[in-house]
Amino acid sequence: MKNVLLVGGGKIGIAITEFLSTSGDYRVTVLDRDPAMLSRMPKHSTVELREREIADAREFAREVEGHDIVLSATPFHMTPVIAEGAKLANAHYLDLTEDVESTRTVKRLAKGADTAFVPQCGLAPGFISIVAYDLARKFDKLRDVQMRVGALPVFPTNALKYNLTWSTDGLINEYCNPCESIRDGRRAEVPALEEIEHFSLDGTEYEAFNTSGGLGTLCDTLEGNVENLNYKTVRYPGHRDIIKMLVRDLRLGVRRDIMKDVLETAIPITYQDVVLIFVTVSGWINGHLTQESYAKKIYSQTVGEHVMSAIQITTACGICAMTDLLVEGKLPQAGFVRQEEAKLSDFFANRFGRYYGKGN
Repeated sequence: MKNVLLVGGGKIGIAITEFLSTSGDYRVTVLDRDPAMLSRMPKHSTVELREREIADAREFAREVEGHDIVLSATPFHMTPVIAEGAKLANAHYLDLTEDVESTRTVKRLAKGADTAFVPQCGLAPGFISIVAYDLARKFDKLRDVQMRVGALPVFPTNALKYNLTWSTDGLINEYCNPCESIRDGRRAEVPALEEIEHFSLDGTEYEAFNTSGGLGTLCDTLEGNVENLNYKTVRYPGHRDIIKMLVRDLRLGVRRDIMKDVLETAIPITYQDVVLIFVTVSGWINGHLTQESYAKKIYSQTVGEHVMSAIQITTACGICAMTDLLVEGKLPQAGFVRQEEAKLSDFFANRFGRYYGKGN
């Protein structure tokens, strides 16, 4: 049985703990500074709760002692301290960050490490990269790789047509930070909230626009081999214009604490959500210009005694599946590990990855 230290007792932390602690293969220690968060964690004999404030990497490394794996489900600004502490304690490290700079820090820390450092293990970045790379590998020559993901309320009722489904800090980060892409064969950064497009799927209309972080490490992996690579977040029509007004016109993009307070005060959370995944790859196979796509909708479900939102399930199952694949030796055991190094067939065959197979 592997000992896992999970940092972060929020909505995703609850799901991770439920999945791992009931698997029969993991003992989970959950560390959080907020006792209210810890009180909501699953109550299983394989779960230990620790109320702690993380001050620095060396202090955190002492908490890691006796654990084989560290999982981070905290805001991205904690990533450098947690990752460094895991390295000092010689433990494997996995996280859910969407932040580009945080991932670069993890990559630097992974150099010369005896353990694996696997960032961006959620939905997007995360699973979306595994799907996109699996499709891309079928082509003799690539032209376009387009990745679209949205976590949306099933019953939108407000002007934003949106409910909070995960980290507000992460959401704001995606709306405000520059977005990596490859255009006409050249790597570039493009502004968030721009290049809006509209499409329909299963009779429902959507919009999609640039947001930060969703490509993960695919720019590194596909640079020089693809003409165009981009990632956009999916919302119901009208959402982008309101967010752009808040971020740009009212300048809340440079006053993110106020924007966070506004969103969390005004927009309720929901567990009745749907995760939409849509990847399209085009290029040449056997001399023919060809397109292949992957489309999936995943809905909220009951797991154990908990009703979990679709974003909880997809995010938690992403990092749990990658943890399993690491333990099983199906991922590199040391250094920096990209999401696309996982085989899609291995992911779908995994007990946690199989949740991605449920839905429409």
